[in-house]
Amino acid sequence: MLAVSSAHRAPFKDETGMTRFRPKYVTFDCYGTLTHFQMAEAARDIYGAQLDEPRMAQFVKNFAAYRLDEILGDWKPYDEVIHNSVERTCKKNGVAFRPEDALAIYNRVPSWGPHPDVPEGLAKVAKEIPLVILSNAMDVQIPSNVAKLGAPFHAVYTAQQAEAYKPRFQAFEYMFDMLGCGPEDVLHCSSSFRYDLMSAYDLGIKNKVWVNRGHEPANPYYEYTEIKDIRGLPGVLGL
Repeated sequence: MLAVSSAHRAPFKDETGMTRFRPKYVTFDCYGTLTHFQMAEAARDIYGAQLDEPRMAQFVKNFAAYRLDEILGDWKPYDEVIHNSVERTCKKNGVAFRPEDALAIYNRVPSWGPHPDVPEGLAKVAKEIPLVILSNAMDVQIPSNVAKLGAPFHAVYTAQQAEAYKPRFQAFEYMFDMLGCGPEDVLHCSSSFRYDLMSAYDLGIKNKVWVNRGHEPANPYYEYTEIKDIRGLPGVLGL
């Protein structure tokens, strides 16, 4: 574990005189926020020849909904999450299900790289504050994704380790236990309300950043700072 001084948690004034929060850790969702999440593209590659565009768009929407539904109960391996989600989506959309198609989608995950804005923004923050990932991933999936992000990470925690997927509180609580900190010590950054920011709000993480990648509509109720991409994060932190 890295040694982090208490100054990282203290408010400070930036060059404009504005008081800003300096967290002990900046914590991130990985897939979608940092890594370009490409489940929709994978589904289109496999099923696009069978479905016209309106039906394909509905398939993608259903696939996303079933993935969320699959992770809300007891933990199971992510290949099972994808298998079940694809099978249920195929059934709903009148498409023949083949287990090998679900496995092909699952196997694509380690090949995904970052959004173009990510390496520059992360590298700047990493010089000052330790970076942490909390991801809905398996341990075997995520190392290659993290290696492509272009910055060092203090810790990477997975749903497999926590035995729970976000948005379940157990995933966040595992991260806090492992870091030896509380909600007041972190700034959590995500592109998703449903997976991250709603739970972060409920758990008392006061400092939240929403990366508006167009996945979900804005929801100011959850009290966050909005940025367009990760290049805007250093400015939020006064770096």
